Amino acid sequence: MTVRVLVADDDALLRTGVSVVLGTAEGIEVVGEAADGLRAVELCRTLRPDVVLMDVRMPGIDGIQATQRIVATGLPTRVLVLTTFHHDDYVWGALRAGASGFLLKRSSPERLIDAVLTVATGDALLDPAVTRDLVRQFVIGTPSTPGLPQLTERETQVLRLVAGGHTNQEIADLLVIAESTTKTHVKRILAKIGARDRAQAVVIAYRSGLMTPGT
Repeated sequence: MTVRVLVADDDALLRTGVSVVLGTAEGIEVVGEAADGLRAVELCRTLRPDVVLMDVRMPGIDGIQATQRIVATGLPTRVLVLTTFHHDDYVWGALRAGASGFLLKRSSPERLIDAVLTVATGDALLDPAVTRDLVRQFVIGTPSTPGLPQLTERETQVLRLVAGGHTNQEIADLLVIAESTTKTHVKRILAKIGARDRAQAVVIAYRSGLMTPGT
């Protein structure tokens, strides 16, 4: 199946560059571009893309508000946030609004393509560099929650790797298991710890003490 993508960014040059890169990938089609958040929401309703590559700092309504509105429509469209800086405060707000992950704009073309395909399959994608700064800003120094004794040893291993920003395929390769097995572990982990998605799982992993800065 072809993954239909909408590119939302107020930088026309970046939109063009991203569209060109994605246009070279088999199985991906760029169906539209938006220069602001409101237009992104409108195009989601009419074009119904599978994935939106969303800049967070745009005129009118920003990427966070746009993400909230897209999620509120109930469409299966998934939002992948593109950010320039590791420490972009908007990223956390976008995740809380329902974004499926985030990626640095300076990522390689191959990484961008892989991110779109990953998010389109229903997985979340967390750029490790951004994850580290999110942990420093929003996790360290906050009240701890109880540990995670309900997880099996294997589930604990998987959660550590999720918190490190690894994709399902990367986790499968590291643990020498099938990707489908990794997906099953992740689903069980999210259910057991009460996390909505991988982003929340990362926060819980650090707040519980399972992960610490530098691990």
